[in-house]
Amino acid sequence: MLAIIQARCSSQRFANKILTMIYGKPLIKHVISRVQKAKKITMIVVATSKNKSDDKLVEYLKKIKVQYYRGNLSNVAQRIVDTAEYKKKLYFLRINGDSPLIDPDIIDKAISIFEKNKNYDLISNVFPRTFPKGQSVEIIRTKVLKKYLKNMNKFDKEHVTQYFYKNSEIFLIKNFVSKRKNKLIKTAIDSKRDLVNILKNIKKNEFENYSIFKS
Repeated sequence: MLAIIQARCSSQRFANKILTMIYGKPLIKHVISRVQKAKKITMIVVATSKNKSDDKLVEYLKKIKVQYYRGNLSNVAQRIVDTAEYKKKLYFLRINGDSPLIDPDIIDKAISIFEKNKNYDLISNVFPRTFPKGQSVEIIRTKVLKKYLKNMNKFDKEHVTQYFYKNSEIFLIKNFVSKRKNKLIKTAIDSKRDLVNILKNIKKNEFENYSIFKS
């Protein structure tokens, strides 16, 4: 399964967060390393933009020998489709680049569901959301996303799968849920406050092997 990690440096709430150092490594490296731990992932591509603001991200990806694709900055949905088509993939798994604690077990669970349900347009764990932010996983059928690009508004194009959820009656969506009832901390980094909160709750020796199933 191809994993596409969407990432850019020009975040309005937290500029350059993707390259912000967390326990000695850039945030994006933590995301990549955790996706690499998923047993069912065979390829990883970071989908970023052609804008100059992302040149430093691309240079870093070259340095660590991680594949990348450069596309439209604001039309993320188009960028993701172009990445999947570039790799000739009928399906792909999407991960946000601000998820340094994404659990490899959740990724493998989503792919296991996909292997038994290949007729679905979208396999998700956020419809409804029962996992904390930062643990979102979606497997998308490439041709379906491409088909509906023309119907998407600006918000949909930036958030990729919102069009699917708003129009769920026309798509075949499979959602899987967390069986954990206790409230878990947000593990996505949208702001500097999120980063401070994560560092306060998860120490260096816990960070590399963090799992929401064991926390």
